Amino acid sequence: MTHTQYDSFLALADKNRREILMLLTKEKSSINTLAESFKISRPAVSKHIKVLVDTGFITIEERGRERLCSLNSQGFEEIQSWINHFEKFWKQHLSSLEVLLKKKGKE
Repeated sequence: MTHTQYDSFLALADKNRREILMLLTKEKSSINTLAESFKISRPAVSKHIKVLVDTGFITIEERGRERLCSLNSQGFEEIQSWINHFEKFWKQHLSSLEVLLKKKGKE
């Protein structure tokens, strides 16, 4: 499921959003707990979280009055696909270069 309101790459361009994602690799966290890790306001952190939810990087689970944020692996699929494309591209080109260098070495 791709969320198209925001571009995944633009979502990751902000250092605060990247830091939120890094914090969530350690454990699920409430929005208030996440906000305590930043020098920006809680509403600003909430806006960053909304972008991350809208792009599918995180999900929010309601637990009573608390809202727990956690990473969503599906959100990273677009980024991973893009990286895989270029990894394949470079492996093919480096392999071709290796073959060429071996041929040149035998001459």
